[in-house]
Amino acid sequence: MSGDSTTADPLDVSIPLLDDEARQTARDRQAELTKPPGSLGRLETMAAEIAAMQSTTEPTVDPAVVVTMAADHGVVAEGVSAYPQSITAAMVANFCDGGAAVSALCDAEGIENVIVDMGVAGEVPESVVDHSIADGTANIAAEPAMRREQALTAIAAGRSVVEEHASEASLIGLGEMGIGNTTSSAAITALLTDTPVSAVTGHGTGIDEETKARKVAVIERAIETIDPDRTDPVAVLRSVGGFEIAGLVGLTLEAASRRTPVVVDGFIAGAAALLAAEIEPRVTDYLLGSHESVEPGHEAQLNALDLEPCFEYGMRLGEGTGAAIAVGVYRAACAAHNGMSTFAKAGLDGE
Repeated sequence: MSGDSTTADPLDVSIPLLDDEARQTARDRQAELTKPPGSLGRLETMAAEIAAMQSTTEPTVDPAVVVTMAADHGVVAEGVSAYPQSITAAMVANFCDGGAAVSALCDAEGIENVIVDMGVAGEVPESVVDHSIADGTANIAAEPAMRREQALTAIAAGRSVVEEHASEASLIGLGEMGIGNTTSSAAITALLTDTPVSAVTGHGTGIDEETKARKVAVIERAIETIDPDRTDPVAVLRSVGGFEIAGLVGLTLEAASRRTPVVVDGFIAGAAALLAAEIEPRVTDYLLGSHESVEPGHEAQLNALDLEPCFEYGMRLGEGTGAAIAVGVYRAACAAHNGMSTFAKAGLDGE
């Protein structure tokens, strides 16, 4: 897509079908490699699925990019987080300085980390990609998080980030930062999976049980007061979402339209993936799992997206940390697929 995506309809996206022939070719090659059939387990199916996504006989995840989108949430005023809103801007600066967990993990895996300001309430370094919609969303306990046009602008911005900063990527990981965004993500998940708020709301930044109970009550009040149309993903997004979540929706849609696999990080990224799938169901064909978050709502997201995680390490940080680790797993799957010898080439075919 062109750089003027903000003036086009950001929901108008064409996502290609998976290449079944490429998948079958990959499966056939797996059967010929110098190992017992199926002995590399999920690494074999991962390589075949990436081949189908990319429509190639030589799947690869390189170059890989993790996009970390940041924004603030007005609902923090309700006391739903263990940290003040100012931490969002401080962490964005930390990303830029290379001092965050996602920074270290991306460096370890040779992954580019693109930092995007989607609506941080505070000053951020000039090196940050600027797509700020506003200084954070409104407080969903009292009113919708954003206007519909803001939601659409944020989705368009997410699509343009792929064009401008990840157009050559073979794989894109979703990352985010925003104090209060587990509250928005729980609301989105409850609405789109028809699951009780209490079942999808966790401890987020490490809140105590009293704060968690308040968080559940705030989300329930927001849903009851705003009462968004659950069949309209943009209505759900604008009612209880965040600017960074909206940006990740657009990024996911655009990546899938380019046959670029998308690694869904954790709970907040999962909320964005749910919204993207509601806008265009075919997007799920291009999603790859990372970790299984300890946030209780993540299981409902994974089930709704039919997405299998790579690992369970007790993670709940966000930022794109799980996606960065998962890149190494998918890289290994592709390396084994492309680099191993066949029985015939190794002279082990018995002839």
